[in-house]
Amino acid sequence: MNGNGEREKEEEKMEEENDEEKRYKVLMWGYLPGVLTHKSPLTSPVSVQSPETGIDVQSWKDVCGGGCGFAMAISAGSGKLITWGSADDQGQSYLTSGKHGETPEPFPIPTDDPVVKAAAGWAHIVSVTEKNDVYTWGWKECVPSSKLVANFAAGGSVEGDSFRKESSVLTEQESPQSQGSKLTASSVAHQDNKKAEETAKRRRTVTAKQELESPPPADESLSAPPCIVELDPGVKITSVAAGGRHTLALSDVGQVWGWGYGGEGQLGLGSRIKIVATPHLIPCLDMSSHGADRSLRSPQGSITPGSETRKALGSYIKRIACGGRHSAVITDAGVLLTFGWGLYGQTSPRLVDDSILENKNVKVVSCGARHSAIMTEDSKVYSWGWNKYGQLGLSDTIDRNNPCEVPIDDCTPKNVACGWWHTLLLAQSHQ
Repeated sequence: MNGNGEREKEEEKMEEENDEEKRYKVLMWGYLPGVLTHKSPLTSPVSVQSPETGIDVQSWKDVCGGGCGFAMAISAGSGKLITWGSADDQGQSYLTSGKHGETPEPFPIPTDDPVVKAAAGWAHIVSVTEKNDVYTWGWKECVPSSKLVANFAAGGSVEGDSFRKESSVLTEQESPQSQGSKLTASSVAHQDNKKAEETAKRRRTVTAKQELESPPPADESLSAPPCIVELDPGVKITSVAAGGRHTLALSDVGQVWGWGYGGEGQLGLGSRIKIVATPHLIPCLDMSSHGADRSLRSPQGSITPGSETRKALGSYIKRIACGGRHSAVITDAGVLLTFGWGLYGQTSPRLVDDSILENKNVKVVSCGARHSAIMTEDSKVYSWGWNKYGQLGLSDTIDRNNPCEVPIDDCTPKNVACGWWHTLLLAQSHQ
């Protein structure tokens, strides 16, 4: 290594040491039942109190958003996953995210390894440890199970023991990776029969509000405790994303794995498979399904480029994200690929062009159930969208179609993460 390289390495080490000495805090706003006794929404940012036990230092490492009624963050030092909010609100006693209300507490994951990334859907959580192990828990249909098998040949769903017995041979014949690698958009498109199309049409009549805001009955049997996600040997996961009922995981070599509910094609397997009960490799960069003459009007469930189809897609995936019923990935070539439900234009990218963002460079973007937040390079936070619960942090409950700056005092924003109906901010304290 030359002198310049050694100097750069030393500077990076000093920056890390200085960063460890900084004190960070978490701010929150929006709807978090159990945080306040009267359960009113928080329309302006307020500080989250530090956990009383379970962390090495009274500081925070990162924010992770959260699901319906609960929030998550990662503590500094020990790398514990911290949760707070009410898991019992609206009958959601099936959710194992901690039932402690206002006080943030470490969630008991079956490992002492520090958590580096975490994400939450409507009612499930997924996390990645320092050793690249993935743990998930919550809503059972979102938690992989070796006892469940998806009948891809029939394009159907997993429904009970009788179905599992019929499709057990499929599991014995092929591994999750070999199945996933064969499930390209071109090889499974013919599997969508008339019955599947009719089911999709009926599903479209159910609004997002009815499906995503109506929790299932309170039933502890619907909850699965934390378990490790089994992947093929050698697979190392570095990042995760959670949708309403599905999960994506990104490996260190740029591959994307997915599992959970895929009824709107949000798992990118080229077919509206309802339940994918084991992790499958998603063919994001299958060149055969992205030819230069391929129309952008791809079948539902196929992966659609969000830029010129003539542009090279890239060699691997760099970023992943999940919405309630759709997904998006970014390649190393900067190409945006989207897949899943697009009734409200989620596969139709549009430039957010507003005067308030003029000459601003966006550094972080995050989406909740119906609102969005960004952080710019000059450490300003902006939000827009649905604001019924104050999740925009603008001191009111008025919806916004355009980005508005969130007033942040006495601290410098470092990261922003949207939960289902709330928003979290990691900030460096000035004190």
